[in-house]
Parts: sequence; C-alpha cells; structure tokens
Amino acid sequence: MKILYHHRIGSKDGQYVHIEEMVDALRAEGHEVRIVGPEGFEQREFGGESGLVSKLKARIPGSIYELMEFGYNGVDYTRLARAIREFRPDVIYERYNLSLLSGAIARRRFGVPLLLEINAPLFAERSAYGGLRLASLARWTEQRAWRAADHVFAVTRVLADQVVDAGVAPSRITVTPNGINHRRFAPDVDAAAAKTRLGLDPHTTVIGFVGFAREWHGLDAVIELLAEYRDARSLHFLLVGDGPVTEALRNQAEAVGVADRVTVTGVVDRDDVQRYVNAFDVAMLPNVVAYASPLKLFEYMACGKAIIAPDQPNLGEILTNDHDAVLFEPGSRDAFKAAMRRLIEDDPLRARLGEAARASLISRDLSWAANARRVASIAEELGAGAAGAAPGAR
Repeated sequence: MKILYHHRIGSKDGQYVHIEEMVDALRAEGHEVRIVGPEGFEQREFGGESGLVSKLKARIPGSIYELMEFGYNGVDYTRLARAIREFRPDVIYERYNLSLLSGAIARRRFGVPLLLEINAPLFAERSAYGGLRLASLARWTEQRAWRAADHVFAVTRVLADQVVDAGVAPSRITVTPNGINHRRFAPDVDAAAAKTRLGLDPHTTVIGFVGFAREWHGLDAVIELLAEYRDARSLHFLLVGDGPVTEALRNQAEAVGVADRVTVTGVVDRDDVQRYVNAFDVAMLPNVVAYASPLKLFEYMACGKAIIAPDQPNLGEILTNDHDAVLFEPGSRDAFKAAMRRLIEDDPLRARLGEAARASLISRDLSWAANARRVASIAEELGAGAAGAAPGAR
C-alpha cells in the first residue's frame, strides 16, 4: 500500500519521534511511505525548531501570525497536490495540526481517503496556554479537519470522546495509544552497571524523569525528598532533559545541601535516552495533561521501571494502581510525596511494579508496530472503497 504521510511539524521533539516511529513501522510492514512536510524539517537537529517560526511569533501580533498559519494551507496544498499526482497514494495519513486544512481539501479534490491522527485538542490547548486571538477561526478549522477525515486515530479514549463531541461518529474513531520500539528500548537486567556507566553510585536509589521540565511538573518536591532522606537513604535525582525550571532546581538543591545528588543532563539524543532510563529505580510522571498519551510512559514500561503517576482517566487506560504503577491523587503535592516515600522505602515493591509494567506493555502489544498494523488495516479498507469509486473520483 502507498501511504502519503502529511504533517506540519516544525520542531524535532516528541512529535518528531512519533512521526519517525510510525513511518518506520509502516515501512517495516511492507508499505511504501512518502512524507510531505515543511521544507528543511529533516535537516534540523533533535530538540531544534524552525528559527523563522520562532522569530515570527516573537515579532508580529498574534492575530497576524494566526492568519499566516491559516494561509500556509495554500503553500502546503500545492506541495501536497504535487505529491499526490506523482506518488498516487492509496491513502493520506495526516498528523493533525491546528489551522491545517490542506489534507481535507486534497481529500475532496482527489478522492484519496484521509486518515487523521489526533494527539491533542489543539484549539482547547492553545486557548488555555497560547492566547489564541482568532478563536472562532481556530475552532472552525479544528472541527472542519476532524469531521472531514474518513477515519480518526486518537491517542487516548479521553481524547476520542472529545472528537465524538465535535461531531465525528464513534465508528470512525480508533484509539491508538503511543507505543514503543522494542529495538530502541529494552530492560537492562544489571541496573547497578547502568548507574555505574553514568558515574552514579551503583547502590543509590535513582529517581528519574525524562522530558522538558516545567514548573507545573512540581519537581521541586523531589528536591525536598532528597533533603528529607539525606541521612537515612542514598538517593539521586536524574533529570534527563532540560527546561525552564532546571536552574531553580539546582539552586534549591544547593540551598538544602543536596546539590551533589542532582544531575540534569540537558537535551539528550533520543538514541541515548535508554541508557539513562535503565539507571532509574523510580520513573516519574508527576503531572500529565488530561488527554495525553506520554511517550515517556511507554519507555519507562519497556525498561521495566517502577512508575509513579497521577490517578486520572487517560493514564488509567494504560496503568493499574498497585499492579504496574503507584498512582496518586492528581494535583496533590502531599499525595505525590507520600507515594514517592512508599516507592523509595520498598525495594521489593519497585521490582514487582517494574516487572508488571513491562509485562503489561508486552501483553497489550503497546508498540509502534501494532499501531502501524491497525492503521494499515483501516487504510486498506478505505483504499479499497476509493478504488471502487466512480471513474474520475481520484
């Protein structure tokens, strides 16, 4: 099957990981995949974003920038239409982005079935955090894009319910959580050796976090725990990534006398993430948005780590409290610290949870390969229907 993968991602971050893994998984299943996206995207380094986009956001009024986002459809449609004529795909697989309607237009113009992958309700997200100026336009484009798709893939049931509320029939929605590439992530049975390779004490208990650390993650509570256990237990906080709060965390650790127990790696190449995660004893998701399917969750599970996470519906789709994770009351600092103390002090519990987490991942086949098979199955059905349409429909 010929699949045209369409996106408008400008930065190489977790979104890029999702794109690359899905494309690789589809190709591994024997499908021919061609990618259509912003020019120069593939040449950027991991963690980098478009400098032009950043400058525009900083220098022009928000309403003008949003009109330019909408206007990008004209440029993108020309590129997409050219690819359709040259490649003659069976389906278009698009990663949803706010104001992006060129895929829906191409579907209508060429009769090629459109599969839409939705990772977040971007209208609601940007309304809350990004200060949308042209809210009516953004809402209209989101609903238009969602309804125009022949089939929607949502990363959580919570998100799928929002898509239903926007007017998409449940029969046209499939929930495909993010997954894992087992070639990249596997447990290291010798956790002490993994710690040693990173220059850590092999006997210390490592509390780990992967990602871009922000204030709302509440990671300052981990520094408080390091100070609390300073004389009672050897602990180390390993933050694999960077973020706007890392300097404050370092200052806090210095102030309470545990600076030598905190490591912030900075941005790490995605191929190096596993060697850090393998050194974790406790793997944290301290705060997660209500509709997300966090990539790091599946990486933690694949490496067999004891996971701590908020007890909320989207994570409950994957994790079960006291079976393959310890879940705590969302938003409660006291509940988070109590759950952390439990994991810090109970070595057998950590081992049991880690084994169960990996077993859950494998038994449910939470992998990119499985997601690719689900996508291909529906694509084949839709492609067959399009092939049987009236002459001239494509």
